[in-house]
Amino acid sequence: MLNAKPSRQRSLVTSAPHHRRIRSALLLSPLLALGCLLTGIFVGRLDSGAIPPAVAQESQTAPATSQLLLQGSQISLNGRIWPVAWGQWQSANSSQVRIGISDTGLLRTTGVDLLNTNDLRQQPVQWFSNPASTPLNLAVRHSPQYRYLDITELTTRTGWQVRPSGSTLLINTPASQLTSIRQGRQPWGNRIVIDLDRPTPWQVDQQGQTLTVTLNATAPPALIQSFQPKPTRITPRMTSSRPAVTSSPVTIPRPEIPLKLEAVQNQLALRLDIPAGLQPQFSTLPQPNRLIIDLRPDAMVERNILWAPGLRWQQQWVSLGNARFPVVLLSVDLRQPGLKLGPIWSNPASLVGIAPLVQTAQRWQVAAAINGGFFNRKTQLPLGAIRQNNQWVSSPILNRGAIAWNEAGDVKIDRLTLQETLSTSTQQRLPVLSVNSGYVQAGIARYTSLWGAAYTPLTDNEIIVTIRNNQVTAQQPTEGAGKGAFPIPADGYLLTLRANRAAASALPLNTVVRLEGEMIPPDFARYTQIIGAGPLLLQNRQIVLDAKAEKFSDAFIRERAVRSVIASNGQGTLMIAAIHNRAGGVGPTLSETAQLVQQMGAIDALNLDGGSSTTLYLGGQILDRPPRTAARVHNGIGVFMQPGP
Repeated sequence: MLNAKPSRQRSLVTSAPHHRRIRSALLLSPLLALGCLLTGIFVGRLDSGAIPPAVAQESQTAPATSQLLLQGSQISLNGRIWPVAWGQWQSANSSQVRIGISDTGLLRTTGVDLLNTNDLRQQPVQWFSNPASTPLNLAVRHSPQYRYLDITELTTRTGWQVRPSGSTLLINTPASQLTSIRQGRQPWGNRIVIDLDRPTPWQVDQQGQTLTVTLNATAPPALIQSFQPKPTRITPRMTSSRPAVTSSPVTIPRPEIPLKLEAVQNQLALRLDIPAGLQPQFSTLPQPNRLIIDLRPDAMVERNILWAPGLRWQQQWVSLGNARFPVVLLSVDLRQPGLKLGPIWSNPASLVGIAPLVQTAQRWQVAAAINGGFFNRKTQLPLGAIRQNNQWVSSPILNRGAIAWNEAGDVKIDRLTLQETLSTSTQQRLPVLSVNSGYVQAGIARYTSLWGAAYTPLTDNEIIVTIRNNQVTAQQPTEGAGKGAFPIPADGYLLTLRANRAAASALPLNTVVRLEGEMIPPDFARYTQIIGAGPLLLQNRQIVLDAKAEKFSDAFIRERAVRSVIASNGQGTLMIAAIHNRAGGVGPTLSETAQLVQQMGAIDALNLDGGSSTTLYLGGQILDRPPRTAARVHNGIGVFMQPGP
């Protein structure tokens, strides 16, 4: 009989009043282990492998004032490179140099289990230790992008060899021995137990349903051989006319899930195929040291961590009828000093381009982010509203849902239309249908310097009108779609006339023009930042979903998919959430999404781009899915953080 894993004992955290509508029974998530490039280094006492509780007393709080000595963007763990931020600093009242690793990076590259906390100064963790005992507390240090956990005492007590080398932190850990692998069936799925003589680094890579767990360990050759694929015995064809004599088939005991163990460059790789509908959940136990892999439909473990002032990281299961959906979310208090929300896009120098959200978030130096509005994957252009600091980066389309906010923490979620009109000195009034948009239609479109240095025609037979200082300075025909580059003036803009030659006659050279714009509803003008997507889900706690009215296709409306959502509680706090496939099934419909966020306490809510685009980022890592499964996206919503003293 396999050793049963004790239940996780975590303190239930009571959120601030404006978070109370969001469920708070939260623990730790294997959406982080859903095949994410998880890694694990397990720290322990050299003699027994147990985490010394004394470390909890020695690392309780980070120095109030300290000087950053070094920082880097990657670690080398036993020769393998991982994109993880780290820092080295020295306190003002001590000669000791401290070293820290970003918490989400530490989770992925050490497997340390981050426990619930409301304490900004320290992070309780559990790792190859008794869940019922006092957790180890790692001191916290914030930067604008990361939350570092101080591992100084850990490296000393566990025998890790750690030293900086340029932007890389080199970490080498003592090897362990794998002594046995056991597995058995459970009511909820399958359990695999890996017995080790000491805590050891391990990494996880999931591609589709194939899982590879790599351990910094050795194993007896006989054990490795016992987990090699058994050769298939082929009975040779008999040429004699006499009937072949066959023996009864030999029954070879096979484990419930075929496992393959092999030695790879002084490490061990355990490979298996995960049954459909299940996902891996990882945990560890001490005395003896065990790495446990549970394959179950509800693999996500709940979590509730106050990550920074005004920024809370939560993971929870939300039930709807008989279905249970895993939700990973960030709760952002817009009224918290030092915390700001803003649109981000893949290429700040141009609106053309898509990139992984991790790359975009790091380029904009944000602490957290979620993917934003829709875009044309072929042309890599935005299809919806992006407004930054009162400037239209890209205009809304089709009266679709949008979210707007300002520096005072006010938020509005509603359907949005922009109406621009160009008035000429000859009393002509010409409607401008879009600004810097990938949504192409007959009429007049406007392009500003936020589009990029130049505009290349998107369709055939366009006429380009250059406006500088509110006056027409040039009018040029184009040679066809994709041909030519027309400079966009910094002191004006370009007008593109599509299937609208009548407008060209109204805009001869030297014509003076005046641009007027109005947002509908007009109170959107109060807000400096806007992101559009759709459809609108909730208003004033009521479901107002009408995807047809926002011109979404029938196929889109019927789809069951992973969802990205942004919602408001009406008190200046936003919830940015990723909702993944129900336990053992598929993702939510739009209707189910609206019901889920309503149940989570949202007052107003907007659906963002979803499916493969859904990506939630925090502190250098993706929280909700394996990085290799996240599609490149055009834009997102970033959380900018300026830590206080």
